[in-house]
Amino acid sequence: MTWKLFFTSSIGKKFIMALTGIFLITFLIVHCAINAMIFFNDGGETFNHWGHFMGSNLIVRTMELGLFLFLIMHIVQGLTLWSQNNKSRPVKYVVKNSAANSTWYSRSMGLLGTLILIFLVLHLYHFWTPSRFGGMAGIKALDETSLATYNNEEVHNLYAEMKLVFENNLLIVVVYILGVISLCWHLLHGFQSAFQTFGVNHKRYTPIIKGAGVVYSVVICLLFALMPLAFYLHWVN
Repeated sequence: MTWKLFFTSSIGKKFIMALTGIFLITFLIVHCAINAMIFFNDGGETFNHWGHFMGSNLIVRTMELGLFLFLIMHIVQGLTLWSQNNKSRPVKYVVKNSAANSTWYSRSMGLLGTLILIFLVLHLYHFWTPSRFGGMAGIKALDETSLATYNNEEVHNLYAEMKLVFENNLLIVVVYILGVISLCWHLLHGFQSAFQTFGVNHKRYTPIIKGAGVVYSVVICLLFALMPLAFYLHWVN
């Protein structure tokens, strides 16, 4: 089998999904750790410093291109596999018993994927675009400034950006939390599935991987969900 045939086959597509999924899982750890620095409650100084580092470091910016590429590949392959799975059963079951025929995750993949996509578009618009191209995502800055000073260096004030986005916008907070919940369901399924695709499927290790996947998914997504809530409920200054 040639490489072209492999990557266009069902197995190859699952391989790409697993590979890009593990890369994105690793990225979420770094992204969550930096964002969680808002809980230092130091007016955003530490968070803005590391946010500036991630946005200005040449190596990180180069990896950012790979991140977007992997994210697009992951979405495209996921949609392709979902479409193929639907087409593989063109004749509906005579007696509809969704719970017996498939998992809730597979039946709700379209809804979950849509919520995650909305979450990603909003997230990029609110934070990535201003940090790379300046401005405050089209939101009036009020008394906030788009720049902050850290160790005598001017950096983009992502902390003020988060405050403006979340502090008085309940609808946006709800959309973000729904997106994070959808992400959590996706990670609960995808974490162990990625390792299984690479052949890591052993009665001794699989339960450990599943347990690690549950802990990872819950902790990461809980922290992401707490961030907009923290600004909306004024837990941080």
